[in-house]
Amino acid sequence: MYEAYIFDLYGTLVDIHTDEELPYLWEKMSELYGAMGASYEPQELQDEMRRLEKEQTKRLRERMEKQQREMQQCQQPAGGDDAADRNQLLVEPDLTTVFAQLYEQKGCVVTEELARMTAITFRALSRAYLRVYPGVKETLAELRRRGKKVYLLSNAQQDFTCPELDMLGLTELFDGILISSVESVKKPSKLFFDRLVARYGLDPKKCLMVGNEEKSDILGAIRSGMDSLYIHTDISPKDTTDSRATYCVMSGGFERAAELYLLKDR
Repeated sequence: MYEAYIFDLYGTLVDIHTDEELPYLWEKMSELYGAMGASYEPQELQDEMRRLEKEQTKRLRERMEKQQREMQQCQQPAGGDDAADRNQLLVEPDLTTVFAQLYEQKGCVVTEELARMTAITFRALSRAYLRVYPGVKETLAELRRRGKKVYLLSNAQQDFTCPELDMLGLTELFDGILISSVESVKKPSKLFFDRLVARYGLDPKKCLMVGNEEKSDILGAIRSGMDSLYIHTDISPKDTTDSRATYCVMSGGFERAAELYLLKDR
């Protein structure tokens, strides 16, 4: 019997479609920046944003790899090999700082609130639809009614995802939420799972990770010693025909998966 259920968000609990290549998106973002005194042509803005994102990702990875090396030098006997741990490290930059940098490059004074609202606007313009899968709210509420802990572990941007969780009425259904842009690391890195376990005092052997991506959710759970449940949904990678998950639902979506783990909890 599991004590804690850990969920992925997009493609597992929520159906979403975004397109960050839309010309309309970059035209409107160019207008927004221009209105605030930061003049960019649409293509220039897109190119600069991607460049800054890559630079931030590189710096973040270098910093976190250095921290890992320093920690392992203190914890491991001399000669220990930490290469495998470093290879598992996938970092996640905070794009809100990139939106701020775009203002600063044009000599604008940017507040935290302006950067955050720019991120929220970008997400709204790039999002075609967003909806909760049938049965999600009822299932999360039922798990908590049974005394289970329910957590969210999402590869996402805080200023994209937190407003969406509020919009969908999901925020209050979790006992804890970890978002990769806040933690600077993402699935399937074991470090991301370890932070959840440490922060909430969880026993990995009594946790079930539920997700729709084999190479992210399921692989991360395996590395962390957790059981897992793979749900194949419309936005799961199409090449997933088999899974290493403890349980696997290839059709029927969230509702079928919910039947499975609620039944096993009896």
